[in-house]
Amino acid sequence: RSNVGRMKHVYRKGLDVRYGRIMQAIAGVHYNVSLPDDFWALLKTLDGDEQTSMQDYRSSRYFDLIRNFRRHSWLLLYLFGASPAVDRSFLPDGRVPEGLVPHAEHTLVSPYATSLRMSDLGYQNKVQSQLKICFNSLSNYVNTLRHAISTPWPDYGAVGVKDEGDGWRQLNANILQIENEYYSDIRPKRVARHDETPSQALEARGVEYIEVRCLDLDPFDPLGFDATRSRFVDTFLMWCLLSESPWISDEECEHLDDNRRLVVSRGRDPELRLDHHGRKRTIADWGHDIFAELREVATLLDRLEDGAPHAEALAELTPWLDDPSLTPSGRLLGRLESDGEEFVDVIMNLAREQAEQLGGEPIGPARSALFDQLVETSHQQQGDIESAEHESFDDFLADYFDRARESRALTPLRAAGGQS
Repeated sequence: RSNVGRMKHVYRKGLDVRYGRIMQAIAGVHYNVSLPDDFWALLKTLDGDEQTSMQDYRSSRYFDLIRNFRRHSWLLLYLFGASPAVDRSFLPDGRVPEGLVPHAEHTLVSPYATSLRMSDLGYQNKVQSQLKICFNSLSNYVNTLRHAISTPWPDYGAVGVKDEGDGWRQLNANILQIENEYYSDIRPKRVARHDETPSQALEARGVEYIEVRCLDLDPFDPLGFDATRSRFVDTFLMWCLLSESPWISDEECEHLDDNRRLVVSRGRDPELRLDHHGRKRTIADWGHDIFAELREVATLLDRLEDGAPHAEALAELTPWLDDPSLTPSGRLLGRLESDGEEFVDVIMNLAREQAEQLGGEPIGPARSALFDQLVETSHQQQGDIESAEHESFDDFLADYFDRARESRALTPLRAAGGQS
């Protein structure tokens, strides 16, 4: 009943209007990573940077990480993609997109796909493709998002913001309703205060953490994401941070998008070649070169661990580069082909097996009590918010978007380069 709660509800209604309700059934892993203050102080000293403030330095280096992630996120899509099939109900118009072939009565598969969730069939927005954010600086990122939430889009305008009964259909008719509607493999983040938009929080206090968004849930793992994947992703992200990361030109940005699309749709195809600075390379060839550098980073990270969990994660995943059938997408497709079952049936059977497994491990009394306390605290906070509000939802929303359009002067953190 609070304005904040109603805003979230209307936002979801807007997603339904724009992309369809079934699209919101798609789920993936959001993997959030931050690094401690003493790490940034040490890295700043090693870089010999005495001029830049710590806030700007941290933000700049997070964007270095993000750009290298954009260059190499295809590797995560190959290794952890787990959606090579789709149920026909996901295509309500009945048309079968190119690359999908029938399997059983209700299932369509893409024989070499890794992550249809990250393809045009998934939670993607063709309207947003014109934004062309390649993350060269905090100012570029913030200003592009601010432009998107204030620029009308004709198709959304035709739907209308409210219906005849004054009910809300969407928050606005712009390219983005709010900044969180922007879909990307990775995003810079900062926890916003109650009177801030996400962009204002980033402008005021810089990047606090990054959010990786291209990881599929593993249908063969009860938790959807195991320790091996976590160790690998941590190693990969640290490698992205410590490697050289020049700004991304518009031309390179297009190549990166092409590589991503190719791996999503054909990542296990032995004939696939990716563009690496104009050179055509197989996933295995390029992947082994990246793994060699990752091992050096894993050695550094394992100095803080008992044993060598990061190096062991790399060793476990290395064979996947040469044998695509070992990847989650390869395993899932193999099960579909061997059993001849429908995609939905296979996934439901796995879910039942895992529910039974997790149900056999009951929550301890202490953790159960903690959850009860969290519920009570949440209800109290909700009551406090609702009792403190006096303005109408229309006024609340108008004020929010007035603040969202405000722009604090941002100085690019590095020399200009590229339009992205």
